[in-house]
Amino acid sequence: MSSRRVLKAASAIREVVGTAVLTELRDPRIQDVTVTSVEVSADLRHAKVHVSIMGDETKQSLCLHGLQSASGFLQKRVNDRIDLRYTPKLQFVLDKGLQ
Repeated sequence: MSSRRVLKAASAIREVVGTAVLTELRDPRIQDVTVTSVEVSADLRHAKVHVSIMGDETKQSLCLHGLQSASGFLQKRVNDRIDLRYTPKLQFVLDKGLQ
């Protein structure tokens, strides 16, 4: 069972990463991306960001690679906007639930 603190951190990370992906990333590989959910570990050191990407499988894999390349930038955005002891390491996972 997740604690309230973990759920609040997951919600805040989802909002920050989703906004940064839409407005701040300039990588041409990253297009048509929606952050669907975030799973945070109990110690708040790791976060799995579930994303939905429109397009075929090659576009999806290219976009995931671009997101992994931008993970350091996105971690900095999370660190700037959320006050946590440790900045969670972001891992991007393709969410196939909507397809």
